[in-house]
Amino acid sequence: MNDIKQRLIPLETPTDVATALTEQADSIREKIEQLTASLTAIEQLKTEVLQMRTVNFKKYADIIVNLQIKNDSYYLIKRFDDDMLDHIRNQFDRESGLDFMDRFNRLSDEIVQLQKENVLPESEKCQQIVKEYWGLIMEFTNGDMSMLPKLMEIGNIDTAANAWEERQKIVNDYLEPALQVYFSKLGVNPFEEVE
Repeated sequence: MNDIKQRLIPLETPTDVATALTEQADSIREKIEQLTASLTAIEQLKTEVLQMRTVNFKKYADIIVNLQIKNDSYYLIKRFDDDMLDHIRNQFDRESGLDFMDRFNRLSDEIVQLQKENVLPESEKCQQIVKEYWGLIMEFTNGDMSMLPKLMEIGNIDTAANAWEERQKIVNDYLEPALQVYFSKLGVNPFEEVE
């Protein structure tokens, strides 16, 4: 309160005082929003921690970072083992990681839309999206085919536990036949080659 009082003393008109109070109120509101976001992140992290079998501070740090940037796909992180997390840290910095996830999420939304519109897996429209999706996988793995089985395991969602997993399950179910068409046209199947 003393801080507010000191700011108001030099002011001369009710309008000046009202403006100063508005600024102060906005500043307090912003702090409340930041504290609320921190509290929510802590509660979410606590939920995630209780679901993990071991104490893993590296993984906690990754979850916190993703909660802070409001990255819905942080649900994915708890599925990653340390090798995969190390690969991600080496492959992406914060900016390129956010850019990658943004492109991945936008493409996933397009795939969900194709599924809603019942676009056939062999259609040109679908095959173009599949090509882009496969390009993202190649970018993520840096062309390392040995990572595919692990990615398949991580991406496999039997029962969706949240909205992100729900969307990813739709994407997976729709993409499976579309990828088969894509690979048959290429005359290769990378998934069979690494088994």
